[in-house]
Amino acid sequence: MSDIAFIGLGNMGRPMATNLIKKGHRVIGFDLSESASKAFSKIGGEVALSAVLAVQHVEVVISMLPSGEHVKTLYSKEFMESLSPNTLLIDSSTIDVTTARSVAALCASKGFEMLDAPVSGGTGGAQSGTLTFMVGGREEVLEKSKPILECMGQNIFYAGASGSGQVAKMCNNMLLGIHMIGTCEALNLGARNGLNVKDLSEIMQKSSGRNWSLEVYNPYPGVMENVPASNSYAGGFAVDLMAKDLALAAAAGLDTKTTLPLGNTALHLYRMWSETAENAKIDFSSIIQFLNKH
Repeated sequence: MSDIAFIGLGNMGRPMATNLIKKGHRVIGFDLSESASKAFSKIGGEVALSAVLAVQHVEVVISMLPSGEHVKTLYSKEFMESLSPNTLLIDSSTIDVTTARSVAALCASKGFEMLDAPVSGGTGGAQSGTLTFMVGGREEVLEKSKPILECMGQNIFYAGASGSGQVAKMCNNMLLGIHMIGTCEALNLGARNGLNVKDLSEIMQKSSGRNWSLEVYNPYPGVMENVPASNSYAGGFAVDLMAKDLALAAAAGLDTKTTLPLGNTALHLYRMWSETAENAKIDFSSIIQFLNKH
């Protein structure tokens, strides 16, 4: 079993850290939020007063932070000097590729191995330990880290060199945003033309319109149990987070001169829907409500 520091104990980080504890690891957590830290303490985690104190004398450091700026701030001179030799560094935040690669280069210059390992599966996957990890870095380092990642996830994919995990996550979430909007449009069209939406969903699941949003995460209220659409769009993956991920894809498209007409349209729609604080925090499948209003 390993001593692990976990930085970022929010909606994703806390259940991920909890699963590490359940597997017998000692986990020292840190979060700027006092309430998040208290919640982590209640489930058996040790709480440090700072990130610098959390990472002292551990074998693995995992971070799950909101943005690239937060990750860059974390990897300060003091933070790096507090690490023990041979500490494995894993960042599971969803951030821009440039930051992921620059932080990995900084760590390499100090003699540390780092993996970018963003996840898919949302809060449900974090709680059940069934996340998908998309990993960038040296493949040999990933092999060493698998016993840790397997405590939190069911699928672990090697994407390539540093930053590649972020590229894979960015592409996946752009496609998710696009096909969720397409699914919402199709269901709305069917409903307004007199079809039973549950029947229409079943028809499309068995036809060429089949996709994850229909099969696993139906956005129309009452069609599928245990999804946000049937719980007033509470929980799940927030609208503002989808807008953030689509913005990362749009920026990468500009950097590489890649045409993204559907990705950019999805970004525009999600930004419009997230303009109010209330809408920004509900599940991204609620975009169907925006389409119904326009």
